[in-house]
Amino acid sequence: MSLTRVHNLSISLDGFATGEPQSAEAPFGHAGQRLHEWMFRTRFWDQGGTTGVDDAFAERHSVGIGAEIMGANKFGPPGWQDDPDWKGWWGTEPPFHTPTFVLTHRPRPSIDLEGGTTFHFLDASPADALEAAREAASGQDVRIGGGATVVRDFLAAGLVDQMHVVQVPLVLGRGVRLWDGLEGLEDSYDVEAVSSPSGVVHLTFRRALA
Repeated sequence: MSLTRVHNLSISLDGFATGEPQSAEAPFGHAGQRLHEWMFRTRFWDQGGTTGVDDAFAERHSVGIGAEIMGANKFGPPGWQDDPDWKGWWGTEPPFHTPTFVLTHRPRPSIDLEGGTTFHFLDASPADALEAAREAASGQDVRIGGGATVVRDFLAAGLVDQMHVVQVPLVLGRGVRLWDGLEGLEDSYDVEAVSSPSGVVHLTFRRALA
């Protein structure tokens, strides 16, 4: 069976994956782009970027992925459901290149865009969304793309097989936390930590074998 994976999920030292308030002008709230600067410096993001530890982790993001699941707040700013012309942040050719399932309480018809990305809008539980994504993935893995609330819901439901979290050395103090309600999560996973010269720590979680 295909795996369910999380990649390149950046969090602050106090566990926040985004700041607040989120808006069209500030998708990550007061955090800005600070949580993701480590990735912007890599060759995965920019051909002229670095090729070290950060790049090695970042590039795993797209390998073997056949579908993605994301939350409403990743697809657009608050209120995007009221704009029938909103097609996501990424323009006419989004970077996913797979069927992509957006979880929202206000579904709309699917959108086909260039490069192989089709956005499907579902009002579904994590288990039901994963079933739909696995069918669309044709045997490849399914990526849980975020934001933090969606990742947390899939973790709480026991549906994540592998997860890559990047701890960034900054304190946000407020926003959306990843770890709330997940006490004891480490008991279900083998956890490894790799420090990078950039100052971030790459945490990998792999479901522990029974």
